[in-house]
Amino acid sequence: MWRGSAGSSAPWPASSSSHPSHWPTTHTSAFTGWLGPVSIFGYFIIGTMINKVLMSPIVSKLVQQEKLEGDFRFKHMQIRVNAEPAAFYRAGRVEHMRTNRRLQSLLKTQRELIGKELWLYIGINTFDYLGSILSYVVIAIPIFSGVYGDLSPTELSALVSKNAFVSIYLIGCFSQLIDLSSTVTDVAGYTHRIGELQETLLSLGRKENGNYSEAKTSWDLDGSHSGEDPVPRDTAFLLERVTLSVPSSGKLLIKDLNLRISQGNSVMIVGNTGTGKTSLLRVLGGLWESTRGSIRMLTCFGPRGVVFLPQRPFFTDGSLREQVIYPLKEIYPLSGSADDERIVRFLELAGLTDLLARAGGLDEQVDWNWYDILSPGEMQRLSFARLFYLQPKYAVLDEATSALTEEVEHELYRMCLQLGMTLISVGHRPSLEKFHSWILKLHGEGRWELTRCEKLKRLPSEEGY
Repeated sequence: MWRGSAGSSAPWPASSSSHPSHWPTTHTSAFTGWLGPVSIFGYFIIGTMINKVLMSPIVSKLVQQEKLEGDFRFKHMQIRVNAEPAAFYRAGRVEHMRTNRRLQSLLKTQRELIGKELWLYIGINTFDYLGSILSYVVIAIPIFSGVYGDLSPTELSALVSKNAFVSIYLIGCFSQLIDLSSTVTDVAGYTHRIGELQETLLSLGRKENGNYSEAKTSWDLDGSHSGEDPVPRDTAFLLERVTLSVPSSGKLLIKDLNLRISQGNSVMIVGNTGTGKTSLLRVLGGLWESTRGSIRMLTCFGPRGVVFLPQRPFFTDGSLREQVIYPLKEIYPLSGSADDERIVRFLELAGLTDLLARAGGLDEQVDWNWYDILSPGEMQRLSFARLFYLQPKYAVLDEATSALTEEVEHELYRMCLQLGMTLISVGHRPSLEKFHSWILKLHGEGRWELTRCEKLKRLPSEEGY
C-alpha cells in the first residue's frame, strides 16, 4: 500500500500531477485500499435503488394531482363564467357540493403525495448524512488497522481532512433548515389571505341570509312551503311601484312598474337592447335588488314553482342524464332507470335524439366539455329538455330560443303550454306573441307599457296590471 513519497507533507500519489479531486477513485483507493471505492460505489448503488423505489409512486401520484388540479380549476372557471345562469337555477347548493367534491379529492391526493414525498425526503437526507459519515469510516479502517501507523499526527490530520470534504454537504443540509424560514413566511402569508377570504365569504353569507330570508326554494320535489299567501295562490310574482336602476352606474331602467304575473297569463317582455329586459328577470330571480318598490315572489323555485332558463345556457360536468335533470340529482337521488323513458321522450321533443347516441347513453360518463360538443342551438334545445323534465308552473325564458329557427321555437313553446307552464319570456320575434297573454314593452329611461294581446289594448303605465 502506497503512503506518500519521501519528504512530502501530505500523502498524495507520486503519479498525480494535478489536484487530487481530478481522480477521486484513484486517490480514495490510495488512501483506503480497495475497500474505500467499493464501499462508496456500493453505497451509492443501494441508495439509488432505494431512491427509485421511493420515487415511483410519487411520479404517478403527481400526475394524478396535476389532473385533479386541472379539473378543479376548470370547475372554478365554469362557475365564474356561468355564475348568473347557475344563480337563476338556484344551483348554488348543487355546485357547491360538486366543487367541494373535486376539492376534497384534490386535497386527499395532495395529502397522499406529501406523505410519500416525506419518506423520499427522509431517505435523501438520511443518505446525505450517512454519506458524510461514510467518508470517515472508510479512512478509519486503514488507520486503525495500522496502515498509516508511521504518519505523524499532522500528516494524519491532513489525510482525514482531505478525505472528509463531503462534510461540507452536511453543513449545506443544515443550511436548508434555515432556508425554510422563507417558505414558512410564504405559508403564513397565504394562510392570512385565505383567512381574509373566508371571513369575507362568511360576511356575504350572513348578508345574503338577511336580505333574502323570505326566499323560497323547492328543489326537493315536494313542492311544500310554509307561510301565508296574502294573494291568490295562482300568483307567482307581484311587483308594486318597482323602480330599477343599473347597480354599477345608477342608470334608470324601469320606473314605478306595477305587475302581477299569475297562472295562465303569460307575459312577453320586449324592448331595445339596454332597456332592462334581463335586468328585470334578475330582480324577479332575487339576483338584483330594486331601487324602490316592492317585489314579492309568491311561489317556490323548482319543479312545482318557477324555473329560469337564462340567456346563456348552463351545463355542469357529468352524464347526459345529469344535464337533463339538473340540478335535482345531488339533492333528490333518483332511481337510476326509473325516469329513462321520460328523459328520452323529452330529448325527442327537443329534437336531440342523436345526442343520446353521441353521448353513449344517459349514464355514460363523458370527459368532454358540453360547451365544446354542443352547438348554440343544441344548447338551447337541451335547456328546453331540462325544462320539460322539471315541468314547473312558471317558466322564465330569457331569449331562450335566439339560436333556433321560428319553426323549432314554435314547437318548443307549444310544448311548454301543453305541459301547463305559464311563460315569462324575453324575446324579439313577433312570432312569440301568440304564446302570451300580455306584452310588456320597455322603452328605457324608466318608461314602459303593457299591452293585452287578445284585444291589442294598450294600458298606460299608471294603471299597472
